Amino acid sequence: MSASTASSNNHPQPVALVTGALAGIGRATAFAFAAAGYRVVVSGRRLEAGLAMEEELKQLGHDAKFIKADVRFEGEVQSLVDATVAQYGRLDAAVNNAGIDGKFQSILEHDTESYRDVFDANVLGTFLSMKHELRVMRVQGSGSIVNISSTMGVKGAFNASVYTGSKHAVEGLTKAVALEAAPFSIRVNAVAPGPVQTEMFDRITADPKGREAMIAGVPLKRVGNVDEIAQMILFVASDTVPFLTGEIIRVNGGKTA
Repeated sequence: MSASTASSNNHPQPVALVTGALAGIGRATAFAFAAAGYRVVVSGRRLEAGLAMEEELKQLGHDAKFIKADVRFEGEVQSLVDATVAQYGRLDAAVNNAGIDGKFQSILEHDTESYRDVFDANVLGTFLSMKHELRVMRVQGSGSIVNISSTMGVKGAFNASVYTGSKHAVEGLTKAVALEAAPFSIRVNAVAPGPVQTEMFDRITADPKGREAMIAGVPLKRVGNVDEIAQMILFVASDTVPFLTGEIIRVNGGKTA
């Protein structure tokens, strides 16, 4: 549901939940939804940063609430969704952005702990988020879920077996859950960014030569910015194209062309 549609139908302002909202793409997405007229719940693991972001949004005149949660734990995800509905009465859009990059190294150097760290955050976190978001959206008979994938959700990358595997899994979950959600008029899609200027990108490309090589692999010869990705997430989540579900929208400067 878009803010404009909600307003024109005399419905209350729509509500958006953004996980992993305290930095990078998640933060930009939360501000984009707020600017579009959504009431926004921002979530993450850092209490102080979350409360500061809530206050920042309120200072700009937006209706916002921070709720601390770790998406790796079902009880916290369930409480997050329930608290969102208790605060605002509904849930129209959910952006499952929480995740980590883990270690970029040979599979020979990985162990079960490094694998679980990434898959618990990226895959289990997305799974649990969708489970509980759908739980409340089914009752409404409406809603839109946007998961966050990556260019590595469709192709491999050197020394990135675990992260690549996790994003392939997110795309598979997105497609399967879209089929389950469709009978209830709930849409489930994913946005898959390419290289985007974030703290994660800086970590991965700490070596200047590695950064140059990464940019050289993008046909547009630049990295994206978080606002570009946030606008696509907002578009996919809105009801601008209500026939869109089960799709992965790639925003990567032509990297997978």
